[in-house]
Amino acid sequence: MNLRHLKYFVATAETGQVSRAASALSISQSSVTGAIKELEQTLGASLFQRSSHGMELTEPGREFLGSCKEILEKVDEATKLTQRRSELTGSISLAASYTVLGYFLPYHLDRLAQLHPGLSITVLEMNRESIEEALLAHRIDMAVMLTSNVSNPYLESETLMRSPRRLWVANGHRFARNGKATFEEIAEEDYIMLTVDEAAHTTMKYWSLTNYRPKTKLQTSSVEAVRSMIANGQGVTILSDMVYRPWSLEGKRLETAATDILTPTMDVGLAWPREAEFSQPMQVLHDYFRQSYISPHLPQHLARK
Repeated sequence: MNLRHLKYFVATAETGQVSRAASALSISQSSVTGAIKELEQTLGASLFQRSSHGMELTEPGREFLGSCKEILEKVDEATKLTQRRSELTGSISLAASYTVLGYFLPYHLDRLAQLHPGLSITVLEMNRESIEEALLAHRIDMAVMLTSNVSNPYLESETLMRSPRRLWVANGHRFARNGKATFEEIAEEDYIMLTVDEAAHTTMKYWSLTNYRPKTKLQTSSVEAVRSMIANGQGVTILSDMVYRPWSLEGKRLETAATDILTPTMDVGLAWPREAEFSQPMQVLHDYFRQSYISPHLPQHLARK
């Protein structure tokens, strides 16, 4: 087992497909497939469930993913002492939506501070409508947001990562044991509806493509409330892998299962006014994110290898 194995595994887990991971890493698909097989042989466990939709992590795979990210981050930290820091100075205002700020951006802010200590980044939390308005009024320079929700024709956006959505259930739930559930079966369960970042609107859009509707028991803007309700067996939900954690605040376990109909991914990326001229800080920020888009936890110096 080496860093190459870990890097390829994390890239595949985050992108959900061997082809995407290979493209992002600029290597062949066979190299990624071979590394994953070697890892599974070494660990004696299956890390992915292969399907026509891509690669879905097994429970051992999810646990191993957390360890891999910690290892790669430690390696990244160990190399910081030898990295040259840029002499860039300047400032940039950056807006972020609730989900992005909570589950995606903090790691990158730390990395940017290490790489560009002279760059001052002002971060503002806003909802999508406020972000779009502020960008067009030039009150902020750029935004990191859910690009899957952006629809304003006067904005340019670039998706950095796509997070698959899966069914969340309590530990031991029949859907977890089966590994999959149909929307007809899900509709019979109490449903915990997340509302933040237009999650409820997105949920109803893909439910509307079926003949069923969720039996909503609770609507909440709190991801932790959703997690706790699910872990306590009070319902199920469908949310993205980016916000998934296998434990509730009470220490109870959650599991995931696939759905019979493929749900849209939650896409995270950059947005800016279509006619904007990039300042040097804007260009640096844009280039940084493009280089490290494979994973918010995959160290940048490893991603380029």
